[in-house]
Amino acid sequence: MPRRALSLQAYLAYARAGTPAPAPPVTRPEGPVVLAHGETPEQARALANMGARLAVMRPEVTLALSGDAPLQPGQIAVTLPEDGAAEAEAFARALRPELLLWAGQHLRPALVDALYRHGTRAIAMDLSDAPLTAPGPRWLPDPVPAVLPAFEMLYANDDAAARRLRRLGSAPQRIQIAGPLLDTAMPLSCPDALHEEIAGLIAGRPVWLAARVPASEAHDVLSAHRRAVRLAHRLLLVLVPADAADSALMAETAAAMQMRVCDWENGEMPDENTQVILTRDDDELGLWYRLAPLVFLAGSLRTGASGQDPFEAASLGSAILYGPHVRRHLPAYGALVEAGAARIVRDADSLGAAVSNLVAPDQIAAMAHAGWDVVSSGAKLVDRVIADCCEMLDAPERA
Repeated sequence: MPRRALSLQAYLAYARAGTPAPAPPVTRPEGPVVLAHGETPEQARALANMGARLAVMRPEVTLALSGDAPLQPGQIAVTLPEDGAAEAEAFARALRPELLLWAGQHLRPALVDALYRHGTRAIAMDLSDAPLTAPGPRWLPDPVPAVLPAFEMLYANDDAAARRLRRLGSAPQRIQIAGPLLDTAMPLSCPDALHEEIAGLIAGRPVWLAARVPASEAHDVLSAHRRAVRLAHRLLLVLVPADAADSALMAETAAAMQMRVCDWENGEMPDENTQVILTRDDDELGLWYRLAPLVFLAGSLRTGASGQDPFEAASLGSAILYGPHVRRHLPAYGALVEAGAARIVRDADSLGAAVSNLVAPDQIAAMAHAGWDVVSSGAKLVDRVIADCCEMLDAPERA
């Protein structure tokens, strides 16, 4: 982008008009900075997890994240300015990031141009076959084609998205088809010795896991298990509460249903008579995901719930059941359902029926394999972007 195209010049002239809005305060941390912007909460969470992986390889790098997502250790939150010329220039001068990672269809031409002029190298990803937009009135010439050359790599979700980018004038060698950006966090850890010990104790028994169960759903989960046990009498449920304070109530509910409970936190170990392993918190979910090939992701049955990240379970080889209320993770569940890796349930009866139908190892294996394919495809994009980041950080000057 050596010269500003007329459309970008017109946009910047418009952006200079009026009274500049107060710029959000920003302080540059020491060391290299990677500015990451996620347009949606799902994209922001994916970028935060990507930044955590980058930090393992490059601990000197700070990720400055713009978007609605929890920060990982060592990351900082930033608020992007309004896309006025003065505000963008002040932000770029204050933060001076080495790299820009942009996920989403809505660009900020003034900001991208200011960062480019200050030497920031840029990568755009998760680009779908939908219009790339920018703020500003419709009577202005579209500045998007003029600002795309600031991005050295453009990762398109599919062939249609790549064709759209080429029609906008992007150089074909800068466009890569890499699939959508998925929120694939690093798999939860688990002590090998403990895994081997518990796997030996429950060997040969079908196991399913209800992860992060709120008190409002505990009766549904236990009722579903009681129904499923009628058809598979050796079936074992691992029940992990969302709140440790609810574990006593869940133990009482299970006892009232005449279920034999193993109190994991009190040091009890499961035996042949155990029907429910009850924990108090999710500290050892990495263990239970590895032991249970079928997982119900709770916090999704009741109105007002928002669900939990399904890739956490899918990355460790679990087939997934979930309720209808997962608004915070809709794209992730959509990808897994389309691949055949997840199924929706509506209540205790449908959950019990689904568990009964899926205890067959061949069915669970097919779903788990499909989930792994989705997660691994997302991980490939993350790996490629991290490799790009490391290369650009090692050679900060543009080619």
